Amino acid sequence: MDSVTQAVLGAGIQGALLGRFQGRKALLYGGALATLPDLDVLVRYADPVSSMTYHRGFSHSAFVLTGLAAVLAWLVRRRWPQAPYGAGRLFLTLFLVLVTHPVLDAFTVYGTQLFWPLAWTPESWSAVFIIDPVYTVPIALAVIAAAIAGVTPGTRRAMAATLVFGTLYLGAGLAGRWHAESRVEAALRAQGVQPVRMLATPMPFNTLLWRVMAKTADGAYYEAVSGWFDRGPPEMLRLPLHPEVGQALAGVPLHERLRWFTSDWLRYDALGDALVVTDLRMGIAGYYTFRFVMAERGADGAWHPVTPRRWPSDRGGAPQLKRILARIAGTEAPLPLADWAVQALR
Repeated sequence: MDSVTQAVLGAGIQGALLGRFQGRKALLYGGALATLPDLDVLVRYADPVSSMTYHRGFSHSAFVLTGLAAVLAWLVRRRWPQAPYGAGRLFLTLFLVLVTHPVLDAFTVYGTQLFWPLAWTPESWSAVFIIDPVYTVPIALAVIAAAIAGVTPGTRRAMAATLVFGTLYLGAGLAGRWHAESRVEAALRAQGVQPVRMLATPMPFNTLLWRVMAKTADGAYYEAVSGWFDRGPPEMLRLPLHPEVGQALAGVPLHERLRWFTSDWLRYDALGDALVVTDLRMGIAGYYTFRFVMAERGADGAWHPVTPRRWPSDRGGAPQLKRILARIAGTEAPLPLADWAVQALR
């Protein structure tokens, strides 16, 4: 999630649990500590694929952060042995402030190495968009109220209530993903299409409208759109994955790492003399966040792997967002998937 959400979440947790003892300082301590895992962005890597796939790694590990919470709790108790709260309450607070950061990140589609150093595919539960005001605003308002009025019993209860609401909202996001995938799978099977893998992810800033991808065994995938308020079938568009183009990168370490990180939700396009690899999970149809040149065509006509670099990509803007917001209310305002998909060929 975005840094503002992480900060107010940490402030809300520490304010609710330790605000009675620390006052407004609890909000400051919790907000600062909650952003600590994202300091891994300061580490510089030689290429954008490494930057992407090593982000949310060791600093987002539940094991590492649990150990850090224990060390910090010990240091605080050693420095302030007469503090009016117990070691158990202190550890629980620090643990929740730190560990909820990567857990919340895991609810997005990006991918979080929650169990580093275990070499599991990063957790990507795809239940909320990376910025979701419905989740963030209530917690932020409660924290702001506590900062202005003081950490009183009332503001502590307000922060606790918004934390419970946020947890329920994340659960609703998981239900929304299941609902979207189920609708699209049923629509495909009704057409005689047998999807082999599916992934739904919420469209920007909401959990009411979902983008759904479905892979087929013949090297293609479907881009689909499904909403909670739809009265008609999902919109769908069949597109190629071009796996034969991707064979030129077989065995290339950074390509294999990208496949692992994205759970192989990749598309390959030969754009002129560049072999462009697209992470299909991030963005909307045709407007993808992460695209990389990973090979170039040589004088011999063959593909040769290169140090990855970013391929210029259009992430969309106000016109696309306006169509998405209109589409939430139903299928009377269908998204122009065919037109948008052309962006992927540029």
